[in-house]
Amino acid sequence: MSHQIKKHLGAIVRHNGVEFRVWAPFAKNVKLLTPYLGVFDGSNTYDMLSENDGYWSAFVKDAEVGQNYKFLIDTGNELLTKNDPRGRALTASDNGVSVVVGSDFDWGDDLFMPIPREQQIIYELHIGTFNRRDPATTGTFYDAIEKLDYLLDLGINMIEVMPVTSMAYSNGWGYNVTDVFSIENAYGGRHGLMEFVKACHMRGIGVIIDVVYNHFMSGDLWRFDGWYENDRGGIYFYNDWRGDTPWGARPDYGRAEVRQFLIDSIVMWFNEYRVDGLRLDSTAYMRNTLGYNDDPAHDVDGAWSLMQDITDVAHRIRPGSIVIAEDTSGNDYITKQRQDGGCGFDAQWGIPFPHAIRKMLGLGTSWPVDLGEQLLRAYNGDVFQRVIFSDSHDTAANGSTRITSAISPENPNSTRVRQDTIIASAITLTSPGIPMLLQGQEFLQEGAFTDWQVLEWEKTEQFAGIVKAHQDIIDLRKNTYGNTSGLLGQSVRVFHRNDQGQVFGYHRWSRGGPGDDVLVLINFGDTEYHEYHLGFPRPGEWRIRFNSSWQGYNSDFPELTPDSVSTDDSCNLAMDIPARSVLILSQDATAS
Repeated sequence: MSHQIKKHLGAIVRHNGVEFRVWAPFAKNVKLLTPYLGVFDGSNTYDMLSENDGYWSAFVKDAEVGQNYKFLIDTGNELLTKNDPRGRALTASDNGVSVVVGSDFDWGDDLFMPIPREQQIIYELHIGTFNRRDPATTGTFYDAIEKLDYLLDLGINMIEVMPVTSMAYSNGWGYNVTDVFSIENAYGGRHGLMEFVKACHMRGIGVIIDVVYNHFMSGDLWRFDGWYENDRGGIYFYNDWRGDTPWGARPDYGRAEVRQFLIDSIVMWFNEYRVDGLRLDSTAYMRNTLGYNDDPAHDVDGAWSLMQDITDVAHRIRPGSIVIAEDTSGNDYITKQRQDGGCGFDAQWGIPFPHAIRKMLGLGTSWPVDLGEQLLRAYNGDVFQRVIFSDSHDTAANGSTRITSAISPENPNSTRVRQDTIIASAITLTSPGIPMLLQGQEFLQEGAFTDWQVLEWEKTEQFAGIVKAHQDIIDLRKNTYGNTSGLLGQSVRVFHRNDQGQVFGYHRWSRGGPGDDVLVLINFGDTEYHEYHLGFPRPGEWRIRFNSSWQGYNSDFPELTPDSVSTDDSCNLAMDIPARSVLILSQDATAS
């Protein structure tokens, strides 16, 4: 590929041995280390030859898959023992050694096709806490596979997996990355991830992997071959002010070898693991040391073009894949096409969106956001360039908590919590954008989102009605019954807003007309309305497709009994609206 300045890097399995190649431009000498009787005592070494371009190589005859190895780097002042930066596996993520891997995984009849943006329903999932057989250990890919049928029944068709590369702490969120190419052992390693992706694809579920390129932890990459400047990180990092981030050292996006290192990892995700998309963490801090727009003094040279190259490579390898940016600045150019000066991402997280929902629910937020304005937000005029959510790993942590506990810290299982959780999820699933749920929100998981507290799966039975409500809304979002196609469209308008009465309504449509026009009507307050006057976009009968006050969702809900309402010839009507409820209405599709 065009980004490559050197091929066959890392450990390459040949028919009669293994070829090793590593970048160490300031090394005086490099040797390959292998263990003797399981111990790296220095007795088993192989000289690596300089290729006179910063790379060193060695071919070890009869070496094979499963071989453990390290590099011994002579800096001229000291000997450094380092793992392979491109190693696909480690014996242990925190203090293990590199392992030669093969490509013998059986993908079977994996013919998974990308899901169109407008049809995607994403579920953010953390492998370590999603499901766990043993409470004393972290969750694994195999544990997660056990719950895929549940997600399929829920209506999920895309899973966004929080980072799974080897990390400094095996029970962390995964953003403290130490190795870009190897998969976290505690989760099940390389084959575990492959089994997970295969199992998802068998069920028609796509997989998005969260990746971190804005910083690395100070592991083996730090001062890899001994060289560094200004007391910083050496060849893989910026060695001046551009290296600073709030979390760790920033990679040097301007150095060709580092760019290839990062882009080759993109290639790995799509070619070796067959993922269907990527989410890049904190892209604002990739391109600017303060995470700002329009701030040339702090821009990081090379970052913008690197992100362009990343999206290009992803789309070339996997047409139809989705590449998502977490860009806190709301910059349209992140999702603008490259030929127009943009980065070419398919979508970016709608960071203000959950704060607008919390504000409407009467929860404290310092964000100056308005739900009406957020509904109308479309990057570059395309609503599906935005991923929207009421909760994410960020909003449910970092000093905050899940929306259930934010509503009622003392009683996160109360009737109000159930009502407001459905409202929050309904807004997410019916608003313009690609909706995403945080693991467990559909069954009222409470508290802050941590890297160790496993989901309480017994809540799926305790709150089966709330799970059912989410299933029903997702069915409408997908237009399962052929009468809510407007939820897949680009258009939205706020058709009713009564801030004092806390009633809010918006209209979604694609082409318009019966079966397409969808109305979402929300009562955020405690007042139950009778004969509430509204103007609808079209005359006639409107069926209530979803009514969150239905007692089938919760026996304490104040159920609204009519299943339809009708306007007069002027499109006006008077209808009952339960307290703290959401209604979704549409007209029956006409026969074509």
